[in-house]
Amino acid sequence: MKVYDLCCELEHRFEGWFASEDDFLTQSSQDLIACPLCGNHQIKRLPSSPRLNLSGATARVSDNGAAARLQEQLLEYARKVVANTVDVGNQFAEEARRIHYKEVPEQAIRGVATAEECTALAEEGIDVMALPLPVPVKQTLQ
Repeated sequence: MKVYDLCCELEHRFEGWFASEDDFLTQSSQDLIACPLCGNHQIKRLPSSPRLNLSGATARVSDNGAAARLQEQLLEYARKVVANTVDVGNQFAEEARRIHYKEVPEQAIRGVATAEECTALAEEGIDVMALPLPVPVKQTLQ
């Protein structure tokens, strides 16, 4: 089993497990690997340190449920964002401009924008906040 540190073109870092180096290369060349946060298929492998199990013993680290609580808090925040905003999809930059220049009534929106679009919005004085949500969270929050 090979465990690789991976990164999408939006710099979301994640871990991938593969049966072999060839398995990783095959999946990568066929765009079968996707970022769990944004779904991007432009994935690169990052340098990583080897994982060695020399003694057979494993140390357990207890977080007393802190990771589960944090995950639930993040999911609850995502639910509130989705419930209180209008999804404008790929038209985010255009809609943000229309709201900023008072061409349409002000409302809270969410959607998808490229890094270049976010930079252009910032240069125009339009504040945006990136909130990378996993694809399943964008679809249902139940």
